[in-house]
Amino acid sequence: MRPHLYNSIPSPSPIFTHIFSSSTVGTDILKTPQYMALSSYSKISLLAFCVSLFVCCGLAHEFSIVGYSPEDLTCLDKIIELFESWMSKHGKIYKSMEEKLQRFEVFKDNLKHIDQRNKEITSYWLGLNEFADLSHEEFKTQYLGFKTEFPRSRGSSREFSYGEVVDVPVSIDWRKKGAVTPVKNQGSCGSCWAFSTVAAVEGINQIVTGNLTSLSEQELIDCDRSFNNGCNGGLMDYAFQFIISNGGLRKEEDYPYLMGEGSCEETKEEKEVVTISGYQDVPQNDEQSLLKALAHQPLSIAIEASGRDFQFYSGGVFNGHCGTELDHGVTAVGYGSSKGSDYIIVKNSWGPKWGEKGYIRMKRKNGKPEGICGIYKMASYPVKKK
Repeated sequence: MRPHLYNSIPSPSPIFTHIFSSSTVGTDILKTPQYMALSSYSKISLLAFCVSLFVCCGLAHEFSIVGYSPEDLTCLDKIIELFESWMSKHGKIYKSMEEKLQRFEVFKDNLKHIDQRNKEITSYWLGLNEFADLSHEEFKTQYLGFKTEFPRSRGSSREFSYGEVVDVPVSIDWRKKGAVTPVKNQGSCGSCWAFSTVAAVEGINQIVTGNLTSLSEQELIDCDRSFNNGCNGGLMDYAFQFIISNGGLRKEEDYPYLMGEGSCEETKEEKEVVTISGYQDVPQNDEQSLLKALAHQPLSIAIEASGRDFQFYSGGVFNGHCGTELDHGVTAVGYGSSKGSDYIIVKNSWGPKWGEKGYIRMKRKNGKPEGICGIYKMASYPVKKK
């Protein structure tokens, strides 16, 4: 059994114990009557104790698949130790002790949600990922960015080139076929629409040419401004149209990602670009049509990702609660089945530490035409002539 890490720390006085109880950890400490009644010297001592309690926590915690173990939840000391270990794993550094205490309060609340949900769900699980110190409102503000409120309707051809397809494979995974670049990270910029667009273009370009080339999301964020809005959201169809009218999209290495908005670099010089010849929409709320298209290439899709379980998804086939108010652009890169559960393989843009190395498997056949989280409501794909 691992030895307790606090044996060398003197026991705090009763008033310290009361103030630093699980119900008052964080900024609430500074608001308690007990704290206000302390002398200046005692206040300094209390803060010093808080600092030592955080600093003395061990950093060698062994993370389970969900990032914590039942032992971590047994007392406040263990939760603090878990927080320190989580900070070390994800490289978290806070500007002040006050900010650290605030983030600890959020972390503790998220941990409670994760543990409770893991006791209730069976087909997927949640974990302490890098978003565990963000409130759900903060997370939604920073990491979603799909916008449907635009001044014109979707403008692609009404043609659906895969409509006459009869037979589709039982499963397909475009990652295994070399048509998917490594998972990228949009950061706290609402540019998911650009990542969804780029992943679909990277896919069809590899399928047609045999070359897997990582392309520039930043060029879309900076230069596609007629209808899309950089870090404040956009729509994949408009991005496809921009790539066509722009004469192609540059490589990521020639126009790297900034995790923010920059000035449009219009001069392409002699840089290589990847082109598409058009784009098409998948018929709305039609799972079979989506599978027909997905059997031939990766697709840009939109989902509602604002549910709290989505923030902490760590693995399994997701069938959790979510609506159909689309707010996040992602890319479908395959489909399959596991233990009798059919799913769509979705590439996200929240980095490889989220989900299943950056991916999520979302349940098919949930009994609703629009699919889970509205996954069948607004899918489209680029066209590239050979």
